[in-house]
Amino acid sequence: MTVGTRPEPSDAAIAGRTDVYFNRTKQIVARFGDAQVTYAVFLRRPVVSAPRLAIDWLQAVAAERGTEIRIELMHKEGEWVGAGDPILYISGSFVQLADLETLYLQKLGAPCVAAHNAYQMALELPEVAFLAMEARHCAGAEMQEMMAYAAAVGSAAAKREGAKGFIGNANDSTAHWFGKDHGYGTMPHALIGYAGSTVRAAEMFHETFPAETLTVLVDYFGREVTDGLEVCRRFAELAAAGRLSVRLDTHGGRFLEGLDPAESYAVLERHAPGTIRRYRSETELRHLVGTGVSAAAIWRMREALDEAGFPKVGIVASSGFGVSKCRVMHEAKAPIDVVGTGSFIPNTWSETYATADIVEYDGQPRVKLGREFLLRKNGARKRGN
Repeated sequence: MTVGTRPEPSDAAIAGRTDVYFNRTKQIVARFGDAQVTYAVFLRRPVVSAPRLAIDWLQAVAAERGTEIRIELMHKEGEWVGAGDPILYISGSFVQLADLETLYLQKLGAPCVAAHNAYQMALELPEVAFLAMEARHCAGAEMQEMMAYAAAVGSAAAKREGAKGFIGNANDSTAHWFGKDHGYGTMPHALIGYAGSTVRAAEMFHETFPAETLTVLVDYFGREVTDGLEVCRRFAELAAAGRLSVRLDTHGGRFLEGLDPAESYAVLERHAPGTIRRYRSETELRHLVGTGVSAAAIWRMREALDEAGFPKVGIVASSGFGVSKCRVMHEAKAPIDVVGTGSFIPNTWSETYATADIVEYDGQPRVKLGREFLLRKNGARKRGN
């Protein structure tokens, strides 16, 4: 059924995966006479245009069937698109297009929303590099491909506005979307459990991959500061050379070592007092001074590293870094070097539903009542440049 992660465009595969009423429409139109039609394809919420997977698939279908499918892209890849604004128009034989709608909508909606999320996250923390870690949250290889592609599109859009954006991802198979031939990453918590100590896990990694930059998880035993500094002392040369980072992934059920609510407020009072002196929602307060990887936790880790003489050791933060958390971290000026996140994956899946409506039959404008906004309006719509 698949070549890599992309479904084959064979008629049998399409017929089996599309909605039955589209298959029946195809048969009816073939019986009573074909027509040339144009579909308008859109989403009901603002997004960033991420159409490549859908377009590539449509072009592959056209080649497989020996038919012409004309695609007019109204918003180029990486461009912001308003709610209800057609991203593209698809024209061709009704017989050849009728059974494709389900499948190209699958390949368009979710990437556009995820690209918008990635774009916003990168802009909220423009000085921070991001690492895409979405694979473990994806429902299979095709979704993994879509989400990695989306993060790359959103990142590229943010980079054009001055953000660092996404520097890569955490697996090899989709690294090409970020211009890389491999994924990034050092160790999971499981390696620390296997090694029996954070330092020993770091030693094992370094002995096996001595040329690699070392990023060490420091929350396994709940001693982020203690274990982090112990790793720095053990690898003082790497620390001095800027080739060592600590990664904070503290469980949301507890505070970083040495913190509690009062001390968390005190940390931010020292470094970013403005962030806690105005009204905050419960969620914002949790991101600032709550349990888990809070702004206070990141600042406390930076304090400890600097006080111990390790100013070049980086901090990698992970755990729920969606748009809102990134925004709060920016306001708190949290000293993050890299964010590892898969939180650009859409939270509300119903927002990812793309829709297609036929707006022309043999050149005559005609559309379902209520969708007149999709009509070409006598050429008034302009393609995005």
